[in-house]
Amino acid sequence: MVKGIIINEHGGPEVMRWGNISLEEMGPNDVHIEQSVVGLNFIDIYHRSGSYPLALPTGIGMEAVGKIIDLGQNVQNFKLGDRVGYVMGQPGSYVEQRTFPSERLIKLPENISDETAAGMLLKGLTVSYLINRTYQVKTEDTVLFHAIAGGVGLLACQWLKQMGVTVIGTVSNQEKAEIAKKFGCDHIINYKEQDFSTGVLEITDGKGVPVVYDGVGKDTFERSLKCLSDFGILASFGAASGTPPPCPISLLAPKSLYLTRPGLGPHTANRKLIEGIASPLFQAIENGLSIPINQHYQLKDAAKAHEDLAARRTIGCSVLKV
Repeated sequence: MVKGIIINEHGGPEVMRWGNISLEEMGPNDVHIEQSVVGLNFIDIYHRSGSYPLALPTGIGMEAVGKIIDLGQNVQNFKLGDRVGYVMGQPGSYVEQRTFPSERLIKLPENISDETAAGMLLKGLTVSYLINRTYQVKTEDTVLFHAIAGGVGLLACQWLKQMGVTVIGTVSNQEKAEIAKKFGCDHIINYKEQDFSTGVLEITDGKGVPVVYDGVGKDTFERSLKCLSDFGILASFGAASGTPPPCPISLLAPKSLYLTRPGLGPHTANRKLIEGIASPLFQAIENGLSIPINQHYQLKDAAKAHEDLAARRTIGCSVLKV
């Protein structure tokens, strides 16, 4: 019998129950995956807690990798034994095996291990759309990226440095500042000790930055707007500290600012879109992008992983071993 995590109610980590699950019936365009490693992401906490409510009972998890052990009759782009990964779609990756639509699968290059892929696909594809689509970063740019020592932040920092971009990053403590420095962050602001908006304006001689990438949310939103230059973009792509407050459109007018709430779901809705952001990611890895996986948990111990992630005790990426 296949095992996995099921939640019957929204709440704390304790609502996640490990037990037998039933697999969905495989359709003609689906594949059956024997999973090896599952990625851990903040969106999993939103789903579990009810910040992003799900129909109950439900599985959770948005990312995993493994190998194909069965496939529907209409599947043409994959074969038995292929190593694949996936992100987004219907929550439910915290399982030993899964049925998944082939249209949303990503074939893994040989130079990327299962563990590396599970640790970076969702985060890496997020960085890819942020810096290549939401705002197309240019070599001469200086950008602000919040939570630079987190899983998304460290990937973004390295990738932006590959592109010759100057990176300002925020952190919550000295340990994370040292990590960010190790990964090439040019300017590091501990927001517990300094107002980051003041720091950004000092670094940029009062000009501000053309883009702020904000996955923190409530605690950083309003001051992030202050960091922007004329015609700047605030890309509010997450809410680790809670949902940002309502933003009166008049706040954007003095500098003709742009505010967007991008998400990975629309960027991975079909194979063409997935390949459009996966190809640059795989190229960045080929160019030396390092995937820092610093926390490993057993899948059945997902509650402990959620506790550590919510308490911001994690650095870089975390994975759940099946």
